[in-house]
Amino acid sequence: MPEPSLLAGAPRHVFVYGTLRRGGSNDITRLQPAARWVGFAQVPGVLFHLGRYPGMTLGGDQLVHGEVYAIEPALEVVLDAIEGLGGDSPTDEYLKREIVVLVQGQPLPCLVYEIHPRYTASARRIEHGDWLRVVGAAAS
Repeated sequence: MPEPSLLAGAPRHVFVYGTLRRGGSNDITRLQPAARWVGFAQVPGVLFHLGRYPGMTLGGDQLVHGEVYAIEPALEVVLDAIEGLGGDSPTDEYLKREIVVLVQGQPLPCLVYEIHPRYTASARRIEHGDWLRVVGAAAS
Protein backbone atom coordinates (compact mmCIF):
# COMPACT_ATOMS: atom_id res chain seq x y z
CA MET A 1 0.00 0.00 0.00
CA PRO A 2 1.45 3.44 -0.91
CA GLU A 3 2.48 5.96 1.70
CA PRO A 4 -0.44 8.27 2.65
CA SER A 5 1.51 11.31 1.40
CA LEU A 6 1.67 9.72 -2.06
CA LEU A 7 -2.07 9.17 -2.39
CA ALA A 8 -3.91 11.37 -4.87
CA GLY A 9 -5.28 14.43 -3.17
CA ALA A 10 -3.11 14.08 -0.07
CA PRO A 11 -1.87 17.50 1.01
CA ARG A 12 1.79 18.42 0.90
CA HIS A 13 3.48 19.83 3.94
CA VAL A 14 5.71 22.85 4.32
CA PHE A 15 8.16 23.84 7.05
CA VAL A 16 8.15 27.63 7.49
CA TYR A 17 10.77 29.43 9.57
CA GLY A 18 10.57 33.15 8.77
CA THR A 19 8.00 35.66 7.58
CA LEU A 20 5.57 32.84 6.71
CA ARG A 21 5.28 31.80 10.38
CA ARG A 22 2.11 32.67 12.27
CA GLY A 23 2.43 36.35 13.19
CA GLY A 24 5.05 37.02 10.49
CA SER A 25 4.68 39.63 7.77
CA ASN A 26 3.64 36.91 5.25
CA ASP A 27 1.72 34.84 7.86
CA ILE A 28 0.73 31.59 6.10
CA THR A 29 -2.53 31.48 8.08
CA ARG A 30 -3.72 34.61 6.23
CA LEU A 31 -3.08 33.13 2.77
CA GLN A 32 -5.55 31.28 0.54
CA PRO A 33 -6.34 28.50 0.16
CA ALA A 34 -6.04 28.03 3.89
CA ALA A 35 -3.14 26.05 5.32
CA ARG A 36 -3.83 23.52 8.07
CA TRP A 37 -1.68 23.64 11.22
CA VAL A 38 0.31 20.45 11.89
CA GLY A 39 2.79 21.44 14.60
CA PHE A 40 6.02 23.05 15.72
CA ALA A 41 9.30 21.62 14.49
CA GLN A 42 13.04 22.22 14.37
CA VAL A 43 15.34 21.54 11.44
CA PRO A 44 19.14 21.24 11.47
CA GLY A 45 20.39 24.36 9.73
CA VAL A 46 21.73 27.87 10.06
CA LEU A 47 19.45 30.91 10.10
CA PHE A 48 20.67 34.21 8.63
CA HIS A 49 19.36 37.77 9.01
CA LEU A 50 18.85 39.20 5.52
CA GLY A 51 17.13 42.46 6.47
CA ARG A 52 13.33 42.23 6.53
CA TYR A 53 13.40 38.45 6.28
CA PRO A 54 15.62 35.46 7.10
CA GLY A 55 17.19 32.71 5.08
CA MET A 56 18.12 29.23 6.20
CA THR A 57 20.80 26.89 4.92
CA LEU A 58 20.19 23.22 5.67
CA GLY A 59 22.53 21.07 7.74
CA GLY A 60 24.93 21.70 10.55
CA ASP A 61 24.64 21.37 14.29
CA GLN A 62 22.31 24.30 15.00
CA LEU A 63 18.51 24.11 14.95
CA VAL A 64 16.12 26.41 13.12
CA HIS A 65 12.70 26.80 14.74
CA GLY A 66 9.57 26.75 12.64
CA GLU A 67 6.09 25.48 12.01
CA VAL A 68 4.65 22.79 9.74
CA TYR A 69 1.45 23.19 7.76
CA ALA A 70 -0.48 21.00 5.34
CA ILE A 71 -1.02 22.89 2.09
CA GLU A 72 -2.93 22.46 -1.14
CA PRO A 73 -1.20 22.76 -4.54
CA ALA A 74 -2.74 26.21 -5.10
CA LEU A 75 -1.14 27.51 -1.90
CA GLU A 76 2.22 26.04 -2.92
CA VAL A 77 2.02 28.25 -6.03
CA VAL A 78 1.40 31.29 -3.78
CA LEU A 79 4.35 30.35 -1.56
CA ASP A 80 6.60 29.91 -4.62
CA ALA A 81 5.64 33.44 -5.73
CA ILE A 82 6.37 34.90 -2.29
CA GLU A 83 9.80 33.23 -2.35
CA GLY A 84 10.52 34.43 -5.90
CA LEU A 85 10.25 31.07 -7.67
CA GLY A 86 8.55 30.83 -11.06
CA GLY A 87 6.47 33.61 -12.58
CA ASP A 88 7.66 36.38 -14.88
CA SER A 89 10.81 37.31 -12.99
CA PRO A 90 12.07 34.32 -11.00
CA THR A 91 15.11 34.77 -8.79
CA ASP A 92 17.51 32.19 -7.54
CA GLU A 93 17.54 33.56 -3.99
CA TYR A 94 15.67 30.53 -2.62
CA LEU A 95 15.76 26.87 -3.58
CA LYS A 96 12.74 24.68 -2.89
CA ARG A 97 13.74 21.42 -1.23
CA GLU A 98 11.91 18.46 0.23
CA ILE A 99 13.23 17.20 3.55
CA VAL A 100 11.96 14.95 6.33
CA VAL A 101 10.94 16.87 9.44
CA LEU A 102 10.05 15.34 12.81
CA VAL A 103 6.70 16.67 14.02
CA GLN A 104 5.63 15.33 17.42
CA GLY A 105 8.07 12.46 16.90
CA GLN A 106 6.67 11.50 13.49
CA PRO A 107 8.71 11.91 10.28
CA LEU A 108 6.90 14.01 7.70
CA PRO A 109 8.13 14.98 4.20
CA CYS A 110 8.04 18.77 4.00
CA LEU A 111 8.87 21.45 1.49
CA VAL A 112 11.31 24.06 2.73
CA TYR A 113 12.65 27.18 1.06
CA GLU A 114 16.44 27.22 1.52
CA ILE A 115 18.40 30.40 0.86
CA HIS A 116 21.05 30.10 -1.83
CA PRO A 117 24.42 30.16 0.00
CA ARG A 118 25.67 33.12 -2.08
CA TYR A 119 23.23 35.35 -0.17
CA THR A 120 24.66 34.43 3.22
CA ALA A 121 28.29 35.47 2.70
CA SER A 122 27.92 38.80 4.50
CA ALA A 123 24.73 38.04 6.45
CA ARG A 124 24.61 37.87 10.24
CA ARG A 125 23.88 34.44 11.71
CA ILE A 126 20.94 34.14 14.08
CA GLU A 127 22.52 31.85 16.64
CA HIS A 128 19.29 30.95 18.50
CA GLY A 129 17.61 29.94 15.21
CA ASP A 130 14.26 31.69 15.82
CA TRP A 131 13.20 34.49 13.45
CA LEU A 132 10.17 35.45 15.57
CA ARG A 133 12.51 36.23 18.49
CA VAL A 134 14.38 38.61 16.19
CA VAL A 135 11.30 40.51 14.98
CA GLY A 136 9.76 40.40 18.48
CA ALA A 137 12.90 42.02 19.88
CA ALA A 138 12.81 44.64 17.12
CA ALA A 139 9.16 45.47 17.92
CA SER A 140 9.92 45.93 21.64
